[in-house]
Amino acid sequence: MKPQFEKIEPEFGSSFRLMHHTQPDSCWVYWHYHPEYEIVYIPRGSGKRHIGHHVSTYADGELVFLGPNLPHLNFSHGIVGEFEEIVVQMREDFLGKDFLQKPEMEAIRRLFERAHQGMSFYGETKRQVGQQVASLVTLPPFERMLALLTIFQQLAVSTDYQILNAESISLDLNGREQERINRIYGFVETNYVQPIDIQDVASLSNMTVPAFCRYFRKMTQMTFTDFVNEFRITQARKLLTGDRSIGDVCYESGFNNLSHFNKVFKQRTGQTPGLYRKSLAL
Repeated sequence: MKPQFEKIEPEFGSSFRLMHHTQPDSCWVYWHYHPEYEIVYIPRGSGKRHIGHHVSTYADGELVFLGPNLPHLNFSHGIVGEFEEIVVQMREDFLGKDFLQKPEMEAIRRLFERAHQGMSFYGETKRQVGQQVASLVTLPPFERMLALLTIFQQLAVSTDYQILNAESISLDLNGREQERINRIYGFVETNYVQPIDIQDVASLSNMTVPAFCRYFRKMTQMTFTDFVNEFRITQARKLLTGDRSIGDVCYESGFNNLSHFNKVFKQRTGQTPGLYRKSLAL
């Protein structure tokens, strides 16, 4: 997929950028890349994780480390309900061009190399480091820098991680395709509750239906129907945290058939909607 370039500037008085979001972004740049490394910690929220060719879902406590120019979807894309996100972005040379060449930085240098494929952390590492990432928000600049280095070291020596892509992903960029794919994402986000005619989406992309299907499959490694279903299931999972009936959740998330909704939901989550709701109460 051809992503939209995101220009990132460090905060005044800081060599890196720290952001704390408590509401899903309404930004139109969904699928994007940037030359900075990025740590993302999500204390509250669940949704779709799309990083490079990796597509899955995430839940409360998500902790990932992404390398430069690795295309990814905004974690807030399609989110309804509670959401909190702490993001740290920095250039490889944010502490100087020879920063990673110091002998004391050997483990961190290898961590930065692995991040080019995207890393998702779990277990005790996710719990401990996630809390430390969250604490960055309240620290003064010098202590924040020291804490960030400690976070890097803990991630570097941890074995509690999953590599998200089999190889580093670096794609040639084309502004026209960047705009096209963001139009598609925006169209789905705006219209997912209604039946989506693939002819309308193909026309939006200035393609015939067969050409659009080939294009979307090539760029995302999934069919357009699968993409729409994943988006709708993300909405359904959020709605199931409330008191709506399963039938209402089915229709409000864009499905027009309860049997089909149950089938797709189980395929995507491994549980029926009813069992999923019960598991939330445990």
